[in-house]
Amino acid sequence: MTATVDAITAGARSESPLWAASLRREPEWEPIFGDLVPEAIALGLETVYEAYLVHYGRARLFAPDDPDEAVLLGDYLYAHGLVRIAEAGGVEAVAVMAELISTCAALRAAGETDDGAAWIEAVRGLGGVPEATQISVAIERHSARVAS
Repeated sequence: MTATVDAITAGARSESPLWAASLRREPEWEPIFGDLVPEAIALGLETVYEAYLVHYGRARLFAPDDPDEAVLLGDYLYAHGLVRIAEAGGVEAVAVMAELISTCAALRAAGETDDGAAWIEAVRGLGGVPEATQISVAIERHSARVAS
């Protein structure tokens, strides 16, 4: 596994027995968008993405049994991801993430599931300069994790 996985899972274990109990026995880890941004931002972005997956898709590291716990776990992960992003990229990076989270929530509320372009826009807003093939791989992985 990676340092990203270790950081996310260790934090969850230390924060709450509920989060620890929600960890998958066999993680399905694959980076989705973290490899497309500067290294200092990657952990925060992947933490926010894991939160998004807990709320809207199939998370890589967590599988909470209770829907109410899933909401709380996702919110916990969003908060930790945003703290990491703030430390690495400052207020501007947090603004990019706030726009992304808002956009995704609005699309989901409208019944839309195609928000991959919003994630790529955020990657660029965080200083990433992904190549076309990297974007294709990320969007394909993202779509597989949020498919209905």
